[in-house]
Amino acid sequence: MRTTKVKKRKPIRGQIESETRPPKDRFEATSRKLSGKRVTFCITGSVAAIRAIDIARKLKKHGCEVFPIMSQAAISLIHPNLVEWATGNQPIVQLTGKLEHITLGEKDSTDLVLLCPATANTISKVACGIDDTPVTSVIAVALGSKTPVMIVPAMHTSLYNHPILIENIGKLRKIGVEFVDPTIEEGKAKIADVNDVIRSVEAKIGVKQDMGGLNVLITAGPTVEHLDPVRVLSNMSSGKMGVSLAEEALSRGAKVTLIYGPGKATPPQPEKTLSVKTAKEMHEAVISELKTKRYQLMIAASAVADYVPIERLGKKIQSNKSSILTIKLKRTPKIIDGVKKTSPTTHLIAFKAESRLTEKELIDKSYERLKTADADFIVANDVSRGGSGFGEESNEVLMINRKRLTTKIKIQPKRAVARKIFDVYLNQIEE
Repeated sequence: MRTTKVKKRKPIRGQIESETRPPKDRFEATSRKLSGKRVTFCITGSVAAIRAIDIARKLKKHGCEVFPIMSQAAISLIHPNLVEWATGNQPIVQLTGKLEHITLGEKDSTDLVLLCPATANTISKVACGIDDTPVTSVIAVALGSKTPVMIVPAMHTSLYNHPILIENIGKLRKIGVEFVDPTIEEGKAKIADVNDVIRSVEAKIGVKQDMGGLNVLITAGPTVEHLDPVRVLSNMSSGKMGVSLAEEALSRGAKVTLIYGPGKATPPQPEKTLSVKTAKEMHEAVISELKTKRYQLMIAASAVADYVPIERLGKKIQSNKSSILTIKLKRTPKIIDGVKKTSPTTHLIAFKAESRLTEKELIDKSYERLKTADADFIVANDVSRGGSGFGEESNEVLMINRKRLTTKIKIQPKRAVARKIFDVYLNQIEE
C-alpha cells in the first residue's frame, strides 16, 4: 500500500475562532477568486490606513476571510470598530497568552500575511527582525514559518527614497517578501490602487480555475424516512462536507448541481439545487440528472438511509400501549451502484463512513466498496475519531483510487479537505 500524506492545516481556535469569526451571510461575495482563503491583514500608522477599509471589503467580496491586526499607531488613525465592520472580524490590537501572533502568522493557519499600508518604520523593523508590536510579531512568525508575506508601502517620497529603507526593502525581497509598489506623485509614495492590491493578492493565493467547463453533480446531507407523521429515521449528517465540496468546485470554475437532503449547513448558490428528503427522492434525482445532462464528475457525499420502513403509518404511534415497538424495515437501493450504469463516462467519487476501524481495515473495506460501485475514487473516514465525525467543522479522510493508491488528508477544516480532494482528483485523473 502506497500512502501519500497531505500536510495538515490548523483550524483557527480559541479566542480568534469564537470571537472574530464573521456570520457566513454577512457579506455577499461578487466572485469566488479568493473563496476559502485566509488573509492576515496588518495595518500600521500611515495616513493611508483609511484605504485599508476599501481593500479589506474588496477581499471579502472575492470570498476571502480577513483577520485584522492593528498597531497602536493605526488605532490612532482609524477606529477598530470600523475595521471590524469592514472585515467581519474583531481586530487584534494587543497580544495575549492566546498567542495570536502564532495563530495568525503560521503557514498552516493563513494563506497570506498582508502588511497594508506599511510605513518606513515598520518595513525597517521587519527587515531587522524586530517584533515589538502585534503587527511586527505576526510578520516575524510568518517569515519564520515561510508564510507568504506581501507589503504595500505608503509614505512621503523622502522616506521612500531613504537609502537605508531601500536597502531594507532589498533585503526583504531577497527572502521572498513581495511588494506592491506605490504610486509616486505630489511628493508622496502613495498606496497602490485598491485593484492593484487585489490583483496582486489574487496572483499570489487566488483559487485555481482548473475546473472550468466541468459539470459536477454533488449529493450532500442526510435523508429522512418517516415512521409516522411525527417520528423519523435519519442520521447525524449535517451536510457540511458536501456543501464544502460544492463551494470549492464553484470557486474553481465548475458548474455545480447540488442534490441536498435536510442538512444543517447553508448551501452555496450553484447552477442548480434540488432539495430532497427521502432516500427514494435522492435516488430518483440523481438518476434523472445523469440521464438528462452530461456530468464529467459526480461526488456522492450524502448520508443516505440504508433501510427505510416498509410502511409509513398515517397516524402517530401511541407510546403508552406497549414497552416494545417492532418496525419492519427494507433495504434501499445503493445510489452509487447505479451511477456508472446510467452514465458510464462520469467519474465517480464515493464516500464511505465507518466507525472504530484501524486504518488498514478502513482502507480494505473502502477499496472493496470502490470496486463494487465501479467508482474512480472513494473517500473514507472514521466518524468515531475526534474532530472528524458528523456535524464537525473539520474532517480527516483517506482518498483511495482504483489502483489502491491512498492519500491521507489529515484533520483540517472541511473546506480545506474539499480542496485537497479536488487536487488529488485532478492530479490523478490525468495520469
